[in-house]
Amino acid sequence: MQAPQLFMILLGCRPEGRHTEQHDIFFGIGTSLKELIPEMNAFWPEAKGKIHIDALRIVKKVGTHQVTVVNKSEELKTDLNSLFFLNLGGYKKDEFDELHYKILVVSDQKALAIKEAKKTSFYKHMGYKGATSHIDDKFGVDVDDVFEIKDILTEDTKSKYALKFTPAGEMPEDEIFLGYLPLSKI
Repeated sequence: MQAPQLFMILLGCRPEGRHTEQHDIFFGIGTSLKELIPEMNAFWPEAKGKIHIDALRIVKKVGTHQVTVVNKSEELKTDLNSLFFLNLGGYKKDEFDELHYKILVVSDQKALAIKEAKKTSFYKHMGYKGATSHIDDKFGVDVDDVFEIKDILTEDTKSKYALKFTPAGEMPEDEIFLGYLPLSKI
């Protein structure tokens, strides 16, 4: 049997009454993508099962850390690190859109995770006077707009699994899969 992995998935759908496709990020732990389908549907009930995947990442490496899923009983109470998800928003002059950049950071503090996000080229360059880049949903940076992954997993998942952080060494970067994939085709 395959070991459980942390999945970061960009879900998309066009809910009834909307003019454009909507997106959200889903995090789940499982041994396969198919196993997570019920959780994805429960995560976005307004989509009425018409969800597709636009991007997928199996999270194994973040920065200098290897991220491993372990059984809850193996959770290290001495590991102060957490995995944070930040959704950066920014603007390009004369482009009618808000652009986004999603980032994962391993840190022992939210404030340090935000500091890392501010170092990205997206944060430094995706904005201009009057429309600065920000961590959604506010202009400027606000700690409340950072999500700790262990807090946004389902209760069932949190009762079974924990994340372990170790030095990544020469481990390759995570592969990102892009493209339209309806859940019904998985």
